[in-house]
Amino acid sequence: MANKYMKLILREDVNKLGDAGDIVEVKAGYGRNYLIPQGKAMMATDGALKRVERMKEKAERRAELTVERAQDMAERLETTSVTIPVAVGEDERIHGSVTNQDIADALAERDINIDKRKISLDKDIKTLGEYTATVNLISEIKAEIKVWVVKQ
Repeated sequence: MANKYMKLILREDVNKLGDAGDIVEVKAGYGRNYLIPQGKAMMATDGALKRVERMKEKAERRAELTVERAQDMAERLETTSVTIPVAVGEDERIHGSVTNQDIADALAERDINIDKRKISLDKDIKTLGEYTATVNLISEIKAEIKVWVVKQ
């Protein structure tokens, strides 16, 4: 009787089965008729297992470097404050509001390039004063910067 199960290495994330690079054991028919022909998995041979292991090690090293860079950037941002001059009208209210794009531009003037989508504000900035913006560098590393909104 043929073996009912087979070991496969997933090439991409498969819902309710695993993530790319995972080694899974599935029913032979599911693997042979769906996962392999769709390119979602490959047979778990010795050579393929070694190749996947090397790829995982490289990915881990890259992730470590990314975390180190993010920590360095967070330390740099924590000691940085930006001043944004704005035109004001009556009651010291600014025309429009200060956005995350304005903050990203002010940081860029200091040679700190941050994507505006990574900058979040607790509330809209519509008056002069001191505010705090949060920069989400990577999922677990965030930094807060001081934003000074002053009269132009």
